[in-house]
Amino acid sequence: MSIKYLHTMVRVKDLDASIAFYKLLGLVERQRKESEQGRFTLVFLCPPDMADGHADVELTYNWDGDDGLPSDSRHFGHLAYTVPDIYEMCQALMDAGVTINRPPRDGHMAFVRSPDNVSIELLQEGEPLAPQEPWTSMENTGHW
Repeated sequence: MSIKYLHTMVRVKDLDASIAFYKLLGLVERQRKESEQGRFTLVFLCPPDMADGHADVELTYNWDGDDGLPSDSRHFGHLAYTVPDIYEMCQALMDAGVTINRPPRDGHMAFVRSPDNVSIELLQEGEPLAPQEPWTSMENTGHW
């Protein structure tokens, strides 16, 4: 089964300062998403020759602040990958003994953790799959 690297997410305390830093490295802003409901801003930066979205850094800025940053390591969020069939991937991971921390109840997104406790986001390639059991009624385990 193939997967595709999407981005690395980091939480930031000062969005403008962080964007300025990544621009110093030569990255350019490729996309920005703001969520009134979630009270956050996502800014995707990438090398100029990677405007198709490969090698992105996703800066996540929580509007209400995040007092634990950077001391609690929440600054590093997750690695993200698309997969052809999220249910098949999650089942294969479970069969190998991996805990599904956030099951793909919506047919779109799941989270697992690496052996080193790195959070990994799995996203269904294309449109979400129809919700199905056992995923629909599966609870979260731990944090992701």
